[in-house]
Amino acid sequence: MDTLFKMLPLLIPILIMDIALAAVAVVHILRHPHYRFGNKIMWLIVVMVLLLFGPVIYFIFGKGADE
Repeated sequence: MDTLFKMLPLLIPILIMDIALAAVAVVHILRHPHYRFGNKIMWLIVVMVLLLFGPVIYFIFGKGADE
């Protein structure tokens, strides 16, 4: 438990960035209708279930061309 408290100053900014990136990905998914692979529901599930890597996966593989 003591180790967790020592790592907390490092974990808090990572957690905040992760939540912010997930929020940006969800907003982008809801506003844009074009995706390279899959559909809106699939990408929302990926982003929300795989919280740490889901947004990164979406922006690399799923984000379609902005028109």
